[in-house]
Amino acid sequence: MSGHSKWATIKHKKGAADAKRGQKFTKLIKEIMVAAKMGGSDPDSNARLRTAVLKARSENMPKDNIERAIKKGSGEMENSTYYELTYEGYAPGGVAIIIDTLTDNKNRTAADVRSTLTKLGGSLGTSGSVSYMFQTKGIITYDSESYTEDDILEAALELGAEDISSSDGVIEVYTDPGEFSNVLEGLQEKGFKETSAEVEKIADTTVTLEDEKIRKVLKIIDRLEELDDVQQVSSNLEIPDDFNDEEE
Repeated sequence: MSGHSKWATIKHKKGAADAKRGQKFTKLIKEIMVAAKMGGSDPDSNARLRTAVLKARSENMPKDNIERAIKKGSGEMENSTYYELTYEGYAPGGVAIIIDTLTDNKNRTAADVRSTLTKLGGSLGTSGSVSYMFQTKGIITYDSESYTEDDILEAALELGAEDISSSDGVIEVYTDPGEFSNVLEGLQEKGFKETSAEVEKIADTTVTLEDEKIRKVLKIIDRLEELDDVQQVSSNLEIPDDFNDEEE
């Protein structure tokens, strides 16, 4: 599945941009709250909550923040009702984009997503216009300076992982979304410390563009990710190894 890992690789090439955003924890807390409200406060019997908590832990969220979010979600949740909405669209160069959101105001989110896309040269598509190009997979990454692919391969496959690949100093373990929690926890128990753990949409085929257009697409992705209601942005953009992210 090495050809499917391009979006995960993009995230690493973008560097620490996500880590710099104060919104990261806010989005994780919102996901934990919604998961607890929908399925109860026990991660053992609530797979979605378990996945959200694991994701928060992999981002080093303090335990108190996680527990507070679970309590808030399983209680009144500040009288808010959250909706999961997915938008599909295109960035410059025909790049397919999927925007997953969690919102308490559908009109605000739709307006923000549409405005962000159109202002930066993209467009909103209809439901189903690009989603057929993507698969949902669990992706757990490891630093290849800490582990070899062989170290992780046997353990991951034994735990139910589907595939494993290695490139650019990153080892990626792929799982079915339903097996994500079991594989991640199993690898943690075996002593492997992940660098990231996400359930993501991965494009079956990718698009390559010249540097100028890649920069435009990344700008759209960054702006979308900065929106409070956006939880995840997926794309079929491929960034070549010789990509120059500096404006010429």
